Amino acid sequence: MQTDVDALLIGGGIMSATLATLLQEVEPNWDIQVIERLDKVAEESSDPWNNAGTGHSALCELNYTPQKSDGSVDIAKAVTVNEQFQVTRQFWAHLVESGRLPSPQAFIQPTPHMSFVWGADNVEYLRRRHAALSAHPLFAGMEFSDDPEVIGRWAPLLVADRDPNQPIAATYSAAGSDVDFGRLTELLLDAFTERSGNLVLGTEALDLRKLPDGRWAVLVRNRASGEKAVIRARFVFVGAGGYSLRLLQKAGIDEIRGYGGFPVSGEFLRTSRTDVVSRHHAKVYGLAAVGAPPMSVPHLDTRVVEGRTSLMFGPYAGWTPRFLKTGSLTDLFASIKPDNLLPMIKVGLQNLSLVVYLVKQLLSSPKRKFADLREFYADAEPGDWEKVTAGQRVQVIRPDGVLQFGTEVITAADGSIVGLLGASPGASTAAPIMLDVLRDCFADRWPDWQQTLFKAMPHSAEELIADPELAHAVLTSTAEVLGLVPPVAKEPPTGLGEAERAAGVPV
Repeated sequence: MQTDVDALLIGGGIMSATLATLLQEVEPNWDIQVIERLDKVAEESSDPWNNAGTGHSALCELNYTPQKSDGSVDIAKAVTVNEQFQVTRQFWAHLVESGRLPSPQAFIQPTPHMSFVWGADNVEYLRRRHAALSAHPLFAGMEFSDDPEVIGRWAPLLVADRDPNQPIAATYSAAGSDVDFGRLTELLLDAFTERSGNLVLGTEALDLRKLPDGRWAVLVRNRASGEKAVIRARFVFVGAGGYSLRLLQKAGIDEIRGYGGFPVSGEFLRTSRTDVVSRHHAKVYGLAAVGAPPMSVPHLDTRVVEGRTSLMFGPYAGWTPRFLKTGSLTDLFASIKPDNLLPMIKVGLQNLSLVVYLVKQLLSSPKRKFADLREFYADAEPGDWEKVTAGQRVQVIRPDGVLQFGTEVITAADGSIVGLLGASPGASTAAPIMLDVLRDCFADRWPDWQQTLFKAMPHSAEELIADPELAHAVLTSTAEVLGLVPPVAKEPPTGLGEAERAAGVPV
C-alpha cells in the first residue's frame, strides 16, 4: 500500500474501476490507488446478483417514461438514460478494441428488452409510450404488439396459461443487453493493476482530514490485522456505495451538509431450471404497484453470470438500517446529523405511501410474493425458484427534503474530493458520470485531456440526439464490437402523425 498518491479511490465497484481506467488514460504516470474494504472487488452493488444487471438503456424500464395527467407520455428521462448508456458503450468498445478488455462476451450478452402490461388502460399507455420513443433515433426498431401470438413468440412464458380475455401488450427491442457488472469491474481493475495501478483489498477508510497543503489524509485500517495507516492524496474519490455518505460527512465538506440517506434492501426469486430458462430470453419490465418506489418495478430477467443462464424475478422490497449488505445495524443512525435531521423528517412525512408500501412488503407472505411472479408467468411453480437477497440501496435525501431515486455527485468546491450517492441507473451510466467528475474536479487539466478522451468516446450524448444518422452509425459500430444486435436500419420519422398526436404523444 502506498502512503502518498496522486489519486485515491475508495471502493472497489464499477464506478471506481471506471474512474481508475479513465485516469490512467489521461495521466499514465500518476500514482493511483484503489482501496476496497472487502477481500474481493465488486462484492456489493456491482455484484451481478446484487443488482438487476440490465444495462439500463430505457428500452424497457417504464419508470423512466411516466404518464402525465393529460395522458401524454414524458420520455425525457428515458432519452437521457439511453444517451448516457451509449457513451458508456463507446468506452467499453474502445477498451475492447485497444485490448484493455478481453472478449466482450465475458461481461455483456445480447438480450432483448421488453415492456409488458395488462389491462386496457395500461395497454393504451404502452401504445403511447411506443409511439413517442420509436420516433427517437436512439429507440429505432422498437416494436409494439397487443397480439398474444406475437408476444408469445417474443417471450413464451408471458402468455402461457394466461386468460385470453385479458388485454395485454408488450414492446420489444432486440438491441438490449445483459451486463455482468461484477465481472466487468474485475476485468477493468485487472487491466488497471497490469498498468501499475495499485489495488488494496481488505482495507477500509475510517476518516478523512484536509491537510494544510491541500492534500487529504485518509485514515485506513486493514480489517484482518487491525493495522492502521494514513494515505495522503491530492485527489480522493469516494465510491463506497452506501458508505459514501458517512465518509463525506467525516470529510466535513460544506457540499454534503443537509444530505441524508434512506436504505432499502430487496429480494429476488431465481431459477436455473433449463426447461424454464430455455423458454424465456429477454428482460421484461412491468409497471410498479401504486405507491411503490421506482426501483421496485417488477421484472422477469434473463441473467448470464459466469456462463450460466438463469431467470430472476422481483424485486421484493425489504428494509434494514445497514448502508451496505455487509454493513452495520448502526449505519442509518450514525448518518443522522443536526444538518440533515429536518430533511429526513420531511421526507418521511411526504412519502407515507412509500412507508406503507415497505410495511406491506415486509408483512407479505411467500405465497403472496409468488403470486406477483405468476402475474408475469402464470405457470410458475414454487419449487423451481429460490430466494436471493439483493444488495443495499441508499436512496438520496436532498437538503430540500426530496427523496431522490437516482445518482447524485457531491463535489467539493476545490475539486479535491468527490463522492457518489444514490443508485440506479448508476452502473450503466458510469462513463459519462466519471467524465463529469474529471471535468469538474480537474478544470485546469480538462482541455489537455479532451483529445485523449475523445478517442475513447468520440460522440457525446448531444451529438447523438441532434444527428439521427450519426446515432444509428454509433449504435451499429458499438454493437458490432461488443457482440450485440445492431439497431434496425431505417429512416427515423421526422415527426409524429395525426394518430400519435390524437393519442396525446408530446411533440
